[in-house]
Amino acid sequence: MKEFIIKENEAGQRFDKYLAKLLSKAPKGFVYKMLRKKNIKLNDKKASGGEKLQPRDRVSVYLSDETFAKFSPSREVSYESGEKLNILYEDAHILLVNKPAGMLSQRASGKEPSLVEYLIGYLVESGQLTREEMATFHPSVCNRLDRNTSGIIACGKSLTGLQELARLFSGRLLHKKYLCIVKGVIKKEKFIKGYLHKDEKCNKVRVYLQEREDAVPIETQYTPLGDNGSVTLLCVTLFTGRSHQIRAHLASTGHPLLGDRKYGDTAVNEKMYRKYSLKHQLLHSFLLEMPRLDGALGPVSQKVFCAPVPALFQNILKGESLEESYYEILERNMGICAADSVCTHLRCDCGSGSIN
Repeated sequence: MKEFIIKENEAGQRFDKYLAKLLSKAPKGFVYKMLRKKNIKLNDKKASGGEKLQPRDRVSVYLSDETFAKFSPSREVSYESGEKLNILYEDAHILLVNKPAGMLSQRASGKEPSLVEYLIGYLVESGQLTREEMATFHPSVCNRLDRNTSGIIACGKSLTGLQELARLFSGRLLHKKYLCIVKGVIKKEKFIKGYLHKDEKCNKVRVYLQEREDAVPIETQYTPLGDNGSVTLLCVTLFTGRSHQIRAHLASTGHPLLGDRKYGDTAVNEKMYRKYSLKHQLLHSFLLEMPRLDGALGPVSQKVFCAPVPALFQNILKGESLEESYYEILERNMGICAADSVCTHLRCDCGSGSIN
């Protein structure tokens, strides 16, 4: 007999869903047969599989070691050292990370590690997750950024955290803002619409002004924070979250992002490379605002989290005489008030780290 105690990060799911992970190689009919014959019990009682698991529930599996080994998944889970994670916020259910440019959000084809592997490594190394628990639960990211886009990514540490964050993102209940530097001078805030078509073969999108059958609608708002006569620092808000939306939408207006090799201006990009060694689009997801919440995510209800821009972004702000615009306008007009541990790039002495 094998016994398993339900942990916080496994609670909230149906019992049969849990068993489908615990015995992932077993036919579904076999699992339900074992439930009917009471070879699998929940809290020492016969179970149907439809029960909702709670923390500290006890699962008893009366199978031989050979049968259990035959139907259970391999415990070999790939992960990387969590030392690379720049953690902005953490509680029992969620974790917010400032992802660097160059890191994948999720592993693609191949063996290159992603933020997910670093997240698992961090949780294992800090004693918050064991190999045994990974048989029935995998922490993961709940939003994605392009490889070379930096900034805030929300991760679920528990099943409840994953489910709640997924609900917030899918319902567009979270507010996100991005910082970028674009070619040209922009003086006025603008709300722009368009239609985006993605070519999956070349992983590139195209924006149209008119509706098309093979394109999806996009909505983007940008606010100029300052310019130096040739480039402009923008704060961008997405009202739709499509692939490459900010990069392609701004490029379609004649204001491509600096460093963007796919949608940008070749001459401008070469200049930025020679001057700053910029090899990728200068785009940073810097702010995440939570709605009113209760329950598991109550601790972050109505809080605002912001992530410092990377050193290269900061260097370009300074070199292009946009640093003061960055500091002054964000504080004065964006209403941000952040603690040093969360948002050291802002001049604030309140120490709260959030807006309530």
